Amino acid sequence: MNIPQILDTNFRKLGNQDCLTADGKNWTYSQIKTESELVAAVLQEMGIVKGDKVAIMSQNTPAFVYSFYGILKAGGVVVPVNHKLAAPEVDYIISHSESRILLFDGSLSEMACKISVPVRKFSIDSFSDSFDQLEKLLDGARSFKPVEISDLDIAEILYTSGTTGKPKGCLHTHRSVVMAGITGALAMKLDEGDRMLMAMPIWHSSPLNNWFIGIQYVGGTTVLLREYHPVHFLQAIQQEKCTVYFGAPISYILPIQMVPQFNDFDLTSMRRWIYGGGPMAADTARLVMRSYKSENFYQVYGMTEAGPTGTTLFPRDQLAKAGSIGNRALPGADLRVVRVDGKQAKAGDIGEIWLQSDSMMVGYYKNPEATEAAFDGRWYKTGDLARIDEDGYLYIVDRLKDMIVTGGENVYSKEVEDAIAGLPGVMEAAVIGKPHVDWGETVVSFIVPKKGETLDPEVLKKALSEKLARYKIPREFNIVDELPHTASGKVMKFRLRDFDCHK
Repeated sequence: MNIPQILDTNFRKLGNQDCLTADGKNWTYSQIKTESELVAAVLQEMGIVKGDKVAIMSQNTPAFVYSFYGILKAGGVVVPVNHKLAAPEVDYIISHSESRILLFDGSLSEMACKISVPVRKFSIDSFSDSFDQLEKLLDGARSFKPVEISDLDIAEILYTSGTTGKPKGCLHTHRSVVMAGITGALAMKLDEGDRMLMAMPIWHSSPLNNWFIGIQYVGGTTVLLREYHPVHFLQAIQQEKCTVYFGAPISYILPIQMVPQFNDFDLTSMRRWIYGGGPMAADTARLVMRSYKSENFYQVYGMTEAGPTGTTLFPRDQLAKAGSIGNRALPGADLRVVRVDGKQAKAGDIGEIWLQSDSMMVGYYKNPEATEAAFDGRWYKTGDLARIDEDGYLYIVDRLKDMIVTGGENVYSKEVEDAIAGLPGVMEAAVIGKPHVDWGETVVSFIVPKKGETLDPEVLKKALSEKLARYKIPREFNIVDELPHTASGKVMKFRLRDFDCHK
């Protein structure tokens, strides 16, 4: 099955049932099918043919959904763009993906103006007067011409930062995306009566492939929240009677901390609370379960390359195995933990997690070297190091790729280090993740100034805001005389972590 067939099947079976709810309005499966085919027709009139890439930069809106389906119905490849990125980062993704068109949320017009690569830009809603609006073009669209789509055709290029500092594009087929959705639906036992709250950015791999496609596959309803806000999050659950939610741990913690009327909200419609992007400590898990009056919490672990598909820590283990990612792979997936000597890790060992899944990418776009390095046969080498306890549960202890997870967002230290090193007066920089009870980790930098230079953290922070997304900018700037190096010149980050812990 390809992705548009999910929508077409639901149109035939559940045409008048709500597919989407947003801002108090509803869109049926029939309406979304109609809108998506109008988008496909417009794209075809613009010259988009099978295999062409079309980028989308949007918050959580109905226009994102019917544009997503429309690109795929036209035979195109969807390139979701993180709207939190800085303009040079967006330029790179659009250029590297060879996207011919950028469809963007009109509220992001300021960012669209900063994009310098040659690409046709269209606002997908009426918030912008600076660009041509897709909505106006839909009125005059001709008939959509169906395109033959194989489940092995590429459907998405999902960009995720690499250790070199340049994002890598994960190539996902229609089949791998559908399988990611099926896995999510199976793991959480979703059905057509479920109402999935989408408050995390829908363009992220897990919200898009596991949860949006998962709820679409079973014919349920997606409740869109344009952007996460603690109060709006609670209001949406209460007003729309949501039943399932996926978010970063911080999205659960902020309402408890920031909303005085938290206990006044009716959250009893919820039957599955899913979180990912980092574990919860036992004390945090207890606080969250007590506050939300539920024990139905699930932690999911995976990565963009795998669909994402990986493991789940189920409600029964949330306290006894707090901090673990679970003890087995989800349906359609398998895992190994491989020691540095290549042998299978056992209880008490630490090794790298390797994954197989039906939702695995076919490789990195235009990067065969990275693709070859990432796989051992069908096994994807995640770069995550895990300890196995006596019961077979896995605990992430480090990341071979120096990835930092803060508030559910992935930050690679090399990317931040390169950005800092390019600033005036900087001789050398190193970045680590510092454990944080709410955010999972925060980004911490250690910077050596050039001889005779004086560095101001506030000036550094402002300069980085032009290069990096806000969540990648260090929360702490430590100006130091030198960094600890090995004999070969590599920075010994474990010493920086020890220094930071004992400051």
